[in-house]
Amino acid sequence: MTYAELNAVYFKRALRPVAMELSDATGRLGRWQPDVRAIEMGRQFVVEQPWGVVVEVLKHEMAHQYAHEVLGAGSEAAHGPAFRQICERLGIDASASGLPPESEPRAEGDARVLERIAKLLALAESSNIHEAEAAMGAAQRLMLRHNLDAVRSRAPVGYGFRHLGTPTGRVGEHQRLLAAILGEHFFVEVIWVPVYRPLEQKRGSVLEICGTAANLEMAAYVHAFLTHTAEHLWRDHQRARGSRSNRDRRTYLAGVMTGFLEKLRQQKATHKQEGLVWVRDADLGHFYRQRHPHIQHTRHSGNRRTPAHAEGREAGRRIVLHRPVGTHAGNNGRLLSK
Repeated sequence: MTYAELNAVYFKRALRPVAMELSDATGRLGRWQPDVRAIEMGRQFVVEQPWGVVVEVLKHEMAHQYAHEVLGAGSEAAHGPAFRQICERLGIDASASGLPPESEPRAEGDARVLERIAKLLALAESSNIHEAEAAMGAAQRLMLRHNLDAVRSRAPVGYGFRHLGTPTGRVGEHQRLLAAILGEHFFVEVIWVPVYRPLEQKRGSVLEICGTAANLEMAAYVHAFLTHTAEHLWRDHQRARGSRSNRDRRTYLAGVMTGFLEKLRQQKATHKQEGLVWVRDADLGHFYRQRHPHIQHTRHSGNRRTPAHAEGREAGRRIVLHRPVGTHAGNNGRLLSK
């Protein structure tokens, strides 16, 4: 099914169906076999790796099939000009080095700005709320200036992607609001992409973000921090009311994300008054549309606006983004959580 979907979306159904095989060989992740018209994927790789990584390798092998059968480039080297051309046009990873690499801050300027942001977020741990808020605001302002300068310089920029969180069968309102926070305020494009959970034999969705290495790092950190913080606030809410019921959990979490989003929007208005106005990165938009040529927008109903939502919203407004102390906010945001 995934092969058919990728064939339709990326290759305009130009590829003829092939045999899909699972191999116990561990020396490779995937392989296009033109002599038997089959794509082979490593069994252990398919079962153990996130589905988004599996799909990237499958797209790579399908690009080999396209170069061989549609472009007639069978006489070229495996990663020859025809293959690289189709990968560049469709935003497919053309490397033969194994797993699609996680983007790391490559430019010296990216590394410096992330280090400065980490220091500001450390200051945001202050018990003085005014000092903490000022440090968080300074970190956001620094990230905004960094991105504005990068766009104005028109220097070549590399983009990548990450999948955040655990694939889920149902995307809750709080998760959609967290995606909106990243898309509106942390310089990445966001989209929910379908995935398959092979061990459970179920389909689901996972959040993908696209952006520069530095912005991916920051957005991944924010996603992990807010996910951890919202759950911590919910447990505090339960203890304060002497309740063990999770009936209002999703509603409360949606309130937390709503409150923090409102707080960021207020700060954004302040940045505009200072002349710091962000216009979306057109080059990033091009990369994003290469990866996702057919984007569907859907509307969702939210959770009931109960007292739990109002209390979560108020708690969200008090969140100060800072570097975690004594806890690990998630698997991402490595630079910012040291």
